[in-house]
Amino acid sequence: MTSGGHEAANGMTGRDGGAALEPIPGSPVVILVRPQLADNIGAAARAMANGGLFHLRLVAPRDGWPQERAWRTASGADRILDAATVFADVAAATADLHRVFATCPRPRHIVKPVLTARGAAAELRAVAARGLRAGVLFGPERAGLDNDDMAAADTLVRYPLNPGFMSLNLAQAVLVVAYEWWLADDQTPPRALMTNETRVARKVEVDNFLEHLVRELDASGFLRNKAKRAGMVRNIRHFFERGEVTEQELRTLHGVVTELAHGRGK
Repeated sequence: MTSGGHEAANGMTGRDGGAALEPIPGSPVVILVRPQLADNIGAAARAMANGGLFHLRLVAPRDGWPQERAWRTASGADRILDAATVFADVAAATADLHRVFATCPRPRHIVKPVLTARGAAAELRAVAARGLRAGVLFGPERAGLDNDDMAAADTLVRYPLNPGFMSLNLAQAVLVVAYEWWLADDQTPPRALMTNETRVARKVEVDNFLEHLVRELDASGFLRNKAKRAGMVRNIRHFFERGEVTEQELRTLHGVVTELAHGRGK
């Protein structure tokens, strides 16, 4: 096992350490098996950083390690590459782990549990909660993991993608797992309204505007059909009540209605 080395990285790239990335407790190890291109290793490190993963192991990289181009394509994920370790084979790279997952697009003649990336992320979180350490194997760009590589894993991970086109590059494959692992513990609400300098209007403010609007619609004669008036007013109310109209939007609409009324008077 060898390390890339922070000094070597800075000497080759001129970077000053990149983003202030640190390992998150319980995060799984990403193991790139026989990666072929330094660019892909760097892009994979970038994907790891997006999802909060930090621990990177390389098994027999084709062109050796470290490689300058990896830092160039990592987009600031330098510390992940600085701390990366190199192993001669999969057995050595996984020896200290308790659980090993392996990404596999088309498992054949293998009897093992197969999880989606989302299922794997939940399992990885559960493993970490028990104080155990896990890693995920990613195969070389051209052919993926071979049968001997997958024999080292206890669980396979398969992405449910378009069956007509399931081709992912190495960094994309890492990003899917990193994203799902991050999302498994993320508390971001699935929907939010960006209000910037304003806020969502209170019901009393919406009611005040609607009274203003209906008053001017009566004055203009728009609601002159008394048989239909109540229904028309309800439809107008439904329009403004069904969304989260903001206080700023209501002020703008008040101005619109006022100007229209002034124009009518002229």
